Amino acid sequence: MAKSHYQVVIAGGGTAGLTVAAQLMDQPNPPEIALIEPSTVHYYQPLWTLVGAGVFPREQSARPEADYIPPGVTWLKERVTAFDPDNNSVTLSNGETITYDFLVVALGIQIDWGKVKGLPETLGKNGVCSNYSYDTVEYTWQNIRTFRGGNAVFTHPSTPIKCGGAPQKIVYLADDYFRRSGVRQQSQLNFYHAGAAIFAVKKYADALNRVVARKGINVHYQHDLIEVRGEAREAVFRNLATQETVTVHFDMLHVSPPQSAPDVIKSSALANSGGWVDVDQYTLQHKRYPNVFSLGDCSSLPTSKTGAAVRKQAPVVVANLMAAIAKETLPATYDGYTSCPLVTGYGSLILAEFDYTNQPKESFPFDQSQERYSMYALKAYGLPAMYWNGMLRGRM
Repeated sequence: MAKSHYQVVIAGGGTAGLTVAAQLMDQPNPPEIALIEPSTVHYYQPLWTLVGAGVFPREQSARPEADYIPPGVTWLKERVTAFDPDNNSVTLSNGETITYDFLVVALGIQIDWGKVKGLPETLGKNGVCSNYSYDTVEYTWQNIRTFRGGNAVFTHPSTPIKCGGAPQKIVYLADDYFRRSGVRQQSQLNFYHAGAAIFAVKKYADALNRVVARKGINVHYQHDLIEVRGEAREAVFRNLATQETVTVHFDMLHVSPPQSAPDVIKSSALANSGGWVDVDQYTLQHKRYPNVFSLGDCSSLPTSKTGAAVRKQAPVVVANLMAAIAKETLPATYDGYTSCPLVTGYGSLILAEFDYTNQPKESFPFDQSQERYSMYALKAYGLPAMYWNGMLRGRM
């Protein structure tokens, strides 16, 4: 029997949960930690854009979860089925209840395939693909490499999503591949974006608009995918400005699905009105439960949901959690830093880095809005090594 009480419980063993656990265990006097995570495989999801474009096999993105559970941490291989912060407890999928002194919520984001009518039934066939799942990402590459012309349609939903640049990266890579395979002239690339702009930060938006114009990609703003008719090869969009529906024929459809906070958070006292864990955007401490912290995609932090953001959030959670355990003032603050490596083709990338103010916060001594091979190499080869060997080990 596992223990029923721990000093710190971490809900979620993805990027955020593992990074916090590793950094906590590196403290001079580490707390007693239980980490709740049902998955036995951990995925480096940023690689899936390049898997979908045929650069890497999908297996390169997967490693055993057990290899990244820090020594000394108790791994509970269950799902969280309920949070009860008024009683400092969580309920697990095996029916057990675990209590805690402090809780870190890092459950990530939920993919809502079913929010688009007809999508679950046709995903993975009829030309309908997505880079947002390990199970479907190879079908994206199958679609791209066998495309012989026609209408290639790509979507970006109206909800918050993880890796906000991913829906457009695959458009640029498809364009590049179609040119290399000789089918670009007989192909149309249409990107249906539910937002009002290509990117939130003007410096990078200006650069991306130049990419779109150069490549001849048609962008349709304020169009949200609401239905897929796979066998008919039709995608139905709602024009968010007029509320009219638009039906589009496709020969290939890449869907970036709607996403939301996990249902177990939405239904709990931890959630704000949008369903996200309601934390202070600077200290990452819960606004109503001071012994609860949250980071990553499931949190209410008003920044882009990326692994790069987690890398900056984790040390803040760790410093403030250790201070809270010691009954001291919280010392650390998070400025909203996040990063989107925007792949614009095979061997070219714009590295967007910015903070809560949507102002660039760049790491390199050159203009990162320029497309560069060096930044593509960083994404393809440097960042995965840093992730597996550094970040998940608590070393950065």
